[in-house]
Amino acid sequence: MTTMFRADRREFLRVSAIAGGGLLLGTYIEGASAAEAFASGTRGTALADFAPNAFIRMTPDGIVTIVGKNPEIGQGVKNMLPMLIAEELDVEWKNVRVVQGDLDTTKFEAQFAGGSTATPTNWLPMRRVGAAGRAVLVAAAAETWGVPASECTTAAGVVHHRASGKQAPYTELLARAATMTAPALNTVALKDPKDFTIIGKTTRGVDVPAIVTGKPLFGIDVTVPGMLYAVYQKCPVFAGKATSANLDAIKAIPGVKHAFILEGTSNLAGLVGGVAIVADSWWTAQSARKQLKVTWNEGATASQSSAGFQAQSEALAAQAPQRSLRKDGDVAAAFGAAGVKVVKAAYYYPFISHATLEPQNCTAHWSNGKMEIWCPSQTPAGGRTLVARTLGIPEEAITVHLTRMGGGFGRRLYNEPMVEAAAIAKEVGVPVKLVWSREDDMTYDQYRSAGWHYFTGAVDGSGKLVGWRDHFVSFGEGNNFAPSAGMGGADFPARFVPNFALDASVMPLGVPTGALRAPGSNGIAYAVQSFIDEMAEAAGKDPLQFRIDILSNQAVPDPAPAQGQQGPQNLLDARRMIGVLELVREKSGWGKPLPKGTGMGVAFHYSHRGHFAEVVQATVAKDGELKVDKVWVAGDIGSVVINPSNAENQTQGAVIDGIAEALGQEITIENGRAVQTNFNRFPLIRLRESPPVEVHFRITEFAPTGLGEPALPPVVPALCRAIKQATGKRVRTLPLSKHDLSWKA
Repeated sequence: MTTMFRADRREFLRVSAIAGGGLLLGTYIEGASAAEAFASGTRGTALADFAPNAFIRMTPDGIVTIVGKNPEIGQGVKNMLPMLIAEELDVEWKNVRVVQGDLDTTKFEAQFAGGSTATPTNWLPMRRVGAAGRAVLVAAAAETWGVPASECTTAAGVVHHRASGKQAPYTELLARAATMTAPALNTVALKDPKDFTIIGKTTRGVDVPAIVTGKPLFGIDVTVPGMLYAVYQKCPVFAGKATSANLDAIKAIPGVKHAFILEGTSNLAGLVGGVAIVADSWWTAQSARKQLKVTWNEGATASQSSAGFQAQSEALAAQAPQRSLRKDGDVAAAFGAAGVKVVKAAYYYPFISHATLEPQNCTAHWSNGKMEIWCPSQTPAGGRTLVARTLGIPEEAITVHLTRMGGGFGRRLYNEPMVEAAAIAKEVGVPVKLVWSREDDMTYDQYRSAGWHYFTGAVDGSGKLVGWRDHFVSFGEGNNFAPSAGMGGADFPARFVPNFALDASVMPLGVPTGALRAPGSNGIAYAVQSFIDEMAEAAGKDPLQFRIDILSNQAVPDPAPAQGQQGPQNLLDARRMIGVLELVREKSGWGKPLPKGTGMGVAFHYSHRGHFAEVVQATVAKDGELKVDKVWVAGDIGSVVINPSNAENQTQGAVIDGIAEALGQEITIENGRAVQTNFNRFPLIRLRESPPVEVHFRITEFAPTGLGEPALPPVVPALCRAIKQATGKRVRTLPLSKHDLSWKA
């Protein structure tokens, strides 16, 4: 079969196979296995033996082709990982060509996008891949010249021997290098960061030309010869089942090729039961769906609603909590001490949809016992496993091609479109492209969970925060939270308040929840940092300085690392957080005089190994119209910012995302189904609403970390505090569109 994507890869392999003098470097598995795998591509085997388990190919024309192994969701990983390799290989970036690797975890190990993990998990391994390649080329030059390899250096794709003045471009060394054994990856020497020529330099996205010229690139662009198009109608109530449908009438519609019911499973992140319609165009299939008449068994979730959840939450908050997540000191004594000021407040944040611009989609082809899949998935390996288990197909019989994604934000961690497309393709036996409509996407999301926080806090006569209790009400069963609906005992302000209690109660939920950019943190930070503001107000202190004061007086030592964990470095580091607070205070001009109706707010949050503090300036007109004037961001992501322009873009995108969530995004549940089904009732932020976002990074000695998520959480509470200063009104529930922000002079 020939497809747009396969053609590119096959062309790459064909060129690779015929190009003389090529050098192929293999997997980055550590230790002996790495050496063996690496060597298998570099000993004097025929080039035709070089399989696509490679990160690097160098050809005599000077072009260096590097495989990007991870899915690209717009986070810049397709540039970043090859940059690490190219840096240590010591070639010029202008000579690098990046190709997207297919799913092959045997050769590439982990291939996923999520949790801002690409940088911390690949920072050393991918550099070692490049360094090992450089070592082979140096060895080839040394052997050629009869000099010690230790006397040779490299720069911009050239090996130098300063003592003799000899030099050779890599292109002249490829044939000899291909006969040599590469060193084990854990033995190679890495560059001194002061010698970096690619890392730390702005690098344009490798897909930008294709994006701006509209070339096929995303999953929804995939075209396969003989392909049909599918839609999949599921019950509007989560977990509901189709019992019957007017299938004969649907199949009689011109252009419709198939219509059938799939039983499905009970996994709400898997194959849910529904009705498939397959036609010669997506428009025909979608039009036919409008004539579909289905009898549904809606099931138990039909009795659930957002109003019901709110009532249950209030009832749970009035009772003793179901369990304790953490307890330090004596909270009751702190609240009852003489001279303390006690504050109580309840906060709420709603369900939110991911709302990716590219709707969920997948193309699949079942033929001769093999399944071939093209899918924009953040977890293609998980999708392959899901398909295998659901449809009874060996994983070895499933090929998954990675495509770029038009937005992920955690939504594509889940692979319902992949298993649905595979099930439909298996039924009809020809290639099928399944595309969800916008309504499908918003109606069958794995939503950011709603949550409630019932706070009590106490400050003493000196303005010190001395007591904190949070009765957190969420969803789950027993001691388990629903996916991405929980919080942990280490979350701030744990360790920084001498008398601290975090309790939890949960209620059952039939609505699927999951990770949304900065999962957990995107709601928790709003509630916690907003209540910190209330405590600062009670203490009569500046809210930014109040935060620094809390961080400066760590009340409880860092816990010992749990078995298998990295230890305290996975917790908020007070020194680093104070550093970004000081930086954002300086850059924003915090404390400057502001006109009436304008306010500034500050907040910080630690998540995904990133320390971020942000200041928001906002203006509220007397009639309540809100304008976010500007956002200042200070972040600490370690010792180097790998691609500065991408880092700035990621940070700005996260901030804009957070503002959009705060302004008007909410999914409400009625009768077990989502009320908001499209952008007209779930607004994305518009250009005119997006403020300038000024980004500053504080360079520290820590290893580099990722940026997809940690800049989002602080912006929401900072915005709410700015509104409080501008209007005098405290925002304790989201979204802001439900509040009257008008004020009188």
